[in-house]
Amino acid sequence: QVQLVESGGGLVQPGGSLRLSCAASGSISSSAVMGWYRQAPGKQREFVARITSGGSTNYADSVKGRFSISRDNAKNAVYLRMNSLKPEDTAVYYCTAGAVVGVIGYWGQGTQVTVSS
Repeated sequence: QVQLVESGGGLVQPGGSLRLSCAASGSISSSAVMGWYRQAPGKQREFVARITSGGSTNYADSVKGRFSISRDNAKNAVYLRMNSLKPEDTAVYYCTAGAVVGVIGYWGQGTQVTVSS
């Protein structure tokens, strides 16, 4: 059983920054692809970023240049650094893990990020 627990969400003003963390526990391989999705009110869940065990990254066009994903394989953790936040970044952010790119086996419970003045 794999558990993903997110932390670091909160309320931030436009232009501010936040760092989300996700701690993985259980039978998760260090080779797992880790990532982040988000879901805004009234919208479908969408891809934000992913990182492979080797460090290759992909980002949604809407966050490129502002968000940065990283991981610590020794700690089974993945992070999302979010800079220059906009109101449209407001959403519940979910941590994900999967065996290969494109396959998500596990989801976290989500952490709320609200960007508002």
